[in-house]
Amino acid sequence: MSTGWQFLKSTFKWFFILFLICAIGVAIAGYLFYEKLEKELPDINTLSSVQYQIPLSIFSRDKKLIARFGEKKRIPITIDEIPQRQLNAFIASEDDRFYAHPGVDYQGLLRAAIQLAITGKKKQGGSTITMQVARNFLLSREKTYIRKIKEIILALKIEQSYSKDKILQLYLNKIYLGHRSYGIAAATMTYYGKPLDQLNLAQMAMLAGLPKAPSSYNPISNPERAIVRRNYVLRRMLELEYITEAEYNLAKSQTVTASLDYKTTEADAPYIAEMVRQELFEKYGEELYTKGLNVYTTIDSRLQDAATQSLQTALHLYDQRHGYRSLPHSNEVSEKEFSAEKIGDTQIAKVFQLTEKSAKAKLSDGEIIELSWENIEWARPYKGRSYVGNPLKSSQDIFAENDFIRVRALPDNQWALAQIPEVEGAFVALRPQDGAILALTGGFDFFHNKYNRATQSKRQPGSGFKPIIYATALEKGFTAASIINDAPVVVADPDQETHWKPQNYSHKFYGPTTIRDALRKSRNLISIRILREIGIPAVRRTAYRFGFNSEQVPNSLSLALGSGHATPLQMAQVYSTFANGGFLVEPYLIDKIVDNDEQIIFQAQPKIACIQCEHNNNGETRAKRILSPRINFLMNTLLRDVVRRGTATRAKVLKRNDLAGKTGTTNDQKDTWFNGYTADIAATAWLGMDEPSPLGRGETGGKAALPMWIEFMKVALKDKAEHELKRPAGISSAYVDPTTGLLAIRGSGKGIWEYFRSEKTPSQYSPVEAESDEEGQQEDDLF
Repeated sequence: MSTGWQFLKSTFKWFFILFLICAIGVAIAGYLFYEKLEKELPDINTLSSVQYQIPLSIFSRDKKLIARFGEKKRIPITIDEIPQRQLNAFIASEDDRFYAHPGVDYQGLLRAAIQLAITGKKKQGGSTITMQVARNFLLSREKTYIRKIKEIILALKIEQSYSKDKILQLYLNKIYLGHRSYGIAAATMTYYGKPLDQLNLAQMAMLAGLPKAPSSYNPISNPERAIVRRNYVLRRMLELEYITEAEYNLAKSQTVTASLDYKTTEADAPYIAEMVRQELFEKYGEELYTKGLNVYTTIDSRLQDAATQSLQTALHLYDQRHGYRSLPHSNEVSEKEFSAEKIGDTQIAKVFQLTEKSAKAKLSDGEIIELSWENIEWARPYKGRSYVGNPLKSSQDIFAENDFIRVRALPDNQWALAQIPEVEGAFVALRPQDGAILALTGGFDFFHNKYNRATQSKRQPGSGFKPIIYATALEKGFTAASIINDAPVVVADPDQETHWKPQNYSHKFYGPTTIRDALRKSRNLISIRILREIGIPAVRRTAYRFGFNSEQVPNSLSLALGSGHATPLQMAQVYSTFANGGFLVEPYLIDKIVDNDEQIIFQAQPKIACIQCEHNNNGETRAKRILSPRINFLMNTLLRDVVRRGTATRAKVLKRNDLAGKTGTTNDQKDTWFNGYTADIAATAWLGMDEPSPLGRGETGGKAALPMWIEFMKVALKDKAEHELKRPAGISSAYVDPTTGLLAIRGSGKGIWEYFRSEKTPSQYSPVEAESDEEGQQEDDLF
């Protein structure tokens, strides 16, 4: 008995020693293993200054989002910006003991271990939010036991160094939630098109259900499974008493409202966005799309909307004057085309009911619209740019039931028959004082055609170039009352068999004409005579002062008709000089760039057109004067007269006295322009074909382009005070005979008031006794 007991005692002793040795060995091995892992673990201190891959964001001057560029959609936010109910939804879904455990949920790990032992399969369920932060920020995506151990160690360390709110904030900014959306703020804009604080409970639960499987539970690609997952999140929130039974039932009953069609931008300016992207890509390369730069442009979103709408409307009006090019019939339009996105302000509709003077149609979203006769009758058959078919008698003259048509919404909530315009256009508005681009659109629809006509097109400026010739003439001693004979001009060209015989637009000749009348009536022959008198080199030098280069300004008399080339942006720059007192400003688009840490890394410092600053020494920020105050004043009086009594009188609908500008129409009406301004804004409108060709009979700058400018200015000049044109020192006024340019006797009814540089004021009286059609004009009536 004692021997057996001694044997058992001895055996137990040796087993204990062996166990102790093994335990010590395991402990040492575990310690050495931990030490090895410890050396391999990344530094958790990097979490205090995380650099997310954040897209480039572009904003208007009034801080409205224009565009984002980058593969990953991400909008980092702080925990304070996330509604508590949204936080509760994620906690209920992903880690309901988040605020109780030390980073590792041992209960969850135990359940996962038991599941592994029973089934032999690894299943999710043991990872806490903190462990996911460790995995997403610090570890690779490989699925091994070693990585899991590292994940646990890191989670414990993270919890010791960071608050629960900080950990949750890191998690919610990092997680992938489908459709290139990383982080909760980006996801809510992607799926619902609105910020977090505007989501309802069902939408919050839907987002909280995505981290487990962003593709399988996606409300866009798999709405049925998404609802199942959403309802699970809602049930967990109910069980955890985050919501009431009534709230649960209401949210559970709601359908899927997620959509990728929500507009995530606030300002419609795609041409601007692309200009910014191209400019910055040259500096930053591919890094541009991940640095999280916030670019604030000079664009005014209100004016940008006005520019876009004005351009689209002007193109439609041109198209309506030239007839209807119908869409194919229903059997030639696919369902995909029917549901296609808008092109410009137009979309496809399907006609389902016709009357003699109206039509009803259905949009791709099912909305029923009605077209009244006044919005249909323009659609006479297209016969070419100078001819249209017979007037319509009935809506059935142009389409039948089941036809597909294009329509557009009008400002008065009516719908109109439309088509994608054959013609194109561009519009630019600048702040004359420093060249800031306030609005710019380069065509009917950027996504239909990305060519930016405002900055890339090289078009003949036509008569819009004439003010440069007239400014040169004034500098050379001509006056606004100088008389030039409007008579035929024949120019011999040794390279051609025939001579060049330029014409006025009217193909008429008007005899002796003052420079003032010649500019406001855009007389081509007088411009040629002036150019020949003062010399082509002199005008080219003036053009260089305005920013043109030698390639843009031909060394021939055709320069008088604007035969060079310029972009609409450059023409707006030219007219900014007349608007700002005679200074050349450089157009600029980027006002400032702010990095991800909210530090300003670039701030524009444009040169300012400042008459009051001319005598200080701050040359670094002062724009260069290129016209003297007196010449600029005289040019303003001439260009205001174009609106008051010349080719731009349509602009008088704005009921202002401070409008000035110049129409432009090139040979065969291939380009039409209006360049106009007030002291607050200079803007250029252009309309033409991408491949230069005649626009059709009667399509002039005053008819085709000016309405675009007027519609824009209705918005831009609203509540803007008028600016008086101040007469600088050295300017005199005199009562002159418009047929001779000499003085007329006051009260004779034979003269007009005119401005002169004091030394150029006429001193002789006119011997002519002809009646003036300006009889009774007072000096104050001039401007």
